[in-house]
Amino acid sequence: MTQTFKRVAGATALALAVATSLIASTSAQAVVPQQKQQVPGYYRLKLGDLELTALYDGYIDLDQKILKGIKAGDLQSLLARMFIQDSKAVQTSVNAFLVHTGTQLVLIDTGTAQCFGPTLGTIPGNLRAAGYEGAQVDAVLLTHMHPDHACGLLQADGKPAFPNATVYVAAPEADFWTRDAIKAQAPADQQPMFDLARNAVAPYRAAGRFKTFTPGDTVLPGLVSLSTPGHTPGHSSYLVGEPGPSQLLVLGDLIHSHATQFARPEISVEFDVDAKAAIASRRLAFDRAAQQQLWTAGAHLPFPGIGHIRADKPGYAWVPVEFGPYRADR
Repeated sequence: MTQTFKRVAGATALALAVATSLIASTSAQAVVPQQKQQVPGYYRLKLGDLELTALYDGYIDLDQKILKGIKAGDLQSLLARMFIQDSKAVQTSVNAFLVHTGTQLVLIDTGTAQCFGPTLGTIPGNLRAAGYEGAQVDAVLLTHMHPDHACGLLQADGKPAFPNATVYVAAPEADFWTRDAIKAQAPADQQPMFDLARNAVAPYRAAGRFKTFTPGDTVLPGLVSLSTPGHTPGHSSYLVGEPGPSQLLVLGDLIHSHATQFARPEISVEFDVDAKAAIASRRLAFDRAAQQQLWTAGAHLPFPGIGHIRADKPGYAWVPVEFGPYRADR
């Protein structure tokens, strides 16, 4: 009996020890620290023979007061419909788009680099995460020369971020930002914007790799510019790819607030140079995208900023792309 009791007691002790160890192990796993970081900011989509990679530069909080041409109550109703709280700031994404044509890498806009705060400037890291290096980019097409689109042309040390690329921008846009007489006539608080634009393109101009085009030109094979002035005098959008279900319309800054400007395209933003022209450009682009069922990409639409626009009442509606596997047969 004594030996039996000892064997039972020993087995019980062993079982308790194992259970205690398992409990301790489970407890240790339960307190694994949170990661507190997001996945890399890129999204890939196959469009016909082209490969599109959306690149996330970060976000900026914009004051609702920048939205013009709408009553305060109506504005709050539109924001509330999208579960945006009644507060001063609206989180706004900054995106750029990399097009692999099969023979060239073409980047449309470049993000903010060092020109704004710590919530922005992540395109270089996301470009690498997507499998590319700045030196591999063959061409950069700017929709316009605002700092959140052009500052990314430079590294922190002032050297070109895309040392082998040629930069393209519409002639009226380049003329506006690089002429001393126009800068001199601008309000004092806006003149630093001219300096940022000039500095961003300076090393490319010095190297003979800064080119302008006439709005409406085919800038590169399969990339056609569209004149969409208003936000800036030479603002351009781009049609990418052959006409058909895989063609992409890159809007640039035709829209800043998806929660309000799709439903009410007559809403402008405070920093539109010509609000009336910007509204007209927005309507024309939205009509084209909706009627032709174009893929559409926007610099300030929620990342990845890709989807479709459909006609709605009132105005239009945004149909964002669904996350899914890379499909070569798309």
